Amino acid sequence: MSQTDARAPYAELAAHSRGRLFPEPPSRTRNAFARDRDRIIHSTAFRRLKEKTQVFVAHEGDHFRTRLTHSLEVSQIARSIAHALRLDEDLAETVALAHDLGHPPFGHAGEDELQLQMEPWGGFDHNVQTFRVVTKLETRYPDFDGLNLSWETVEGVVKHNGPVTHKLDEPAWKAIADFAPGWDLRLNSFASLEAQAAAIADDIAYNNHDVDDGVQAGLFTLTDLADVPMIGPILRQTRRDWPALNDRMIRLEAVRRMIGAMVEDVLTETERRLADDGIGSVEDVRTARRTLVQFSDPMMAELGVLRKFLYERMYRHYRVNRTRSQARRILAEMFQLFMAEPEVMPTEWGARAATTDPHKRARVVCDYIAGMTDRYAIEEHRKLFNLDLALDL
Repeated sequence: MSQTDARAPYAELAAHSRGRLFPEPPSRTRNAFARDRDRIIHSTAFRRLKEKTQVFVAHEGDHFRTRLTHSLEVSQIARSIAHALRLDEDLAETVALAHDLGHPPFGHAGEDELQLQMEPWGGFDHNVQTFRVVTKLETRYPDFDGLNLSWETVEGVVKHNGPVTHKLDEPAWKAIADFAPGWDLRLNSFASLEAQAAAIADDIAYNNHDVDDGVQAGLFTLTDLADVPMIGPILRQTRRDWPALNDRMIRLEAVRRMIGAMVEDVLTETERRLADDGIGSVEDVRTARRTLVQFSDPMMAELGVLRKFLYERMYRHYRVNRTRSQARRILAEMFQLFMAEPEVMPTEWGARAATTDPHKRARVVCDYIAGMTDRYAIEEHRKLFNLDLALDL
C-alpha cells in the first residue's frame, strides 16, 4: 500500500497542492509541504523564537519554555494527531512550526503593548504578523519576498482557528484582506484537518507545559493542583502507581499522562465528528458546519477550570506581573522614540521608516520591534535610554 493509499480521504495530499504564489520547480528530495517546513526552520523568524517569551522572559531560566521549544512541542503533538487520523503529517507539522512566528518579544505582554501603540496606525495582531512574516518580511530568496509557501500552508497559518471573514474589518487584518486577490485563501471556510490538528496541539502543549513551568518556577505546588479537574486525579493515580517517586518525577509523569489523555480525547471526539458530519473529502472539511478536530465537551469543561487556575495562580502572579509591566514599558518607550526619531534605528530599518506617512512609519517600527528577541529588546532599550551606556552604542 502506498503512502497516498494509506491516507484518509479527507487528508491533504502534497501532490494535489494548489501550488505557490510564485511558481517554482518541484524539489527532487521533498514534497511541497516538507519543503515548506524546511523553509520555516531555516527562517530568521524561527531562529529568533529561541529567545522569545512563552510565559517567562527567555533569559529567566534555561528550564522554562520559550516560543521555540513550545513550537517544537506543538509540532510533535500535531504530527502524532495527524498520524493517528491518517492525515498529512508534514503539513500538520509545518503549520505548527509556523504558528508563532509573528509573536513579538515578551509574550502576550508584548502583543498587548504593540496593539496599544499601533491602535492609531492600523493595529497589530500576532496571527496577521505571522502571515506577514511568511509572505513578506522574510527576505531570503531573489525572486520573491517571503517564503513563498504552498497554498495549504498559508491557508493553515491564517485559518487554523477557523474562518476569519468576521475579522477582515479590523485594521490589522487589512494585510490579509488585500493579499494577492487572485490567490483566494477562502477566508470564509475552515482550514484543513492538518491545520486544525496544529491548532489543538497548541492548546494541549501550552496547558500542560504551563503547569510544568509554573510548578518549576514555584508559583504553585502539586498540592495546589489536587482539586483541579483532570490534573488532580492524574496526580493521585500517579502517586498510587509510584508511591516512592519524588515530586519532580511525579510532576513529569503526570504531565506526560495529561498530554496523552488530551490527545486521546481529541482523537475520539474528532473521529465522532467526522462520522456524524459525513466528512469524506477535503472539500467537506472546508465547508463543514463546525471545527472538526476538537476536544469533547467534558474535556472542554475541565480545561476551563484548569485555565482559570493558571490565570489566577500563574499568568497574574505578581512576579509575572512585574515582568509584564517592565516589558510593556520597554516596548512603549522604544516605539515612541522610533516614531519620533527613526534615524536612531539601525540603518536598514531607519531608511524604511524615513517617510512622512505616519501609518507607514508605524508599521516599519512595529515590524522592527515585533522581530526582536527578549534579550535584544532589553539591550536596545538600555542602549537608547541608559546614559551610562551612551558611549557604548
